[in-house]
Amino acid sequence: MPTWLKQKLKRAYLQKDRYQILILNQCWFHYKQKNSNIKTLNHK
Repeated sequence: MPTWLKQKLKRAYLQKDRYQILILNQCWFHYKQKNSNIKTLNHK
């Protein structure tokens, strides 16, 4: 997980900002899915 995303998630949790947590969570899953697709394509 990128450092900037960790910091933003930590801040959102500390501020109990549910909307921000949801958005950042979606960003993480999108990032993770995109990178796993790239890795899969590179290993073929």
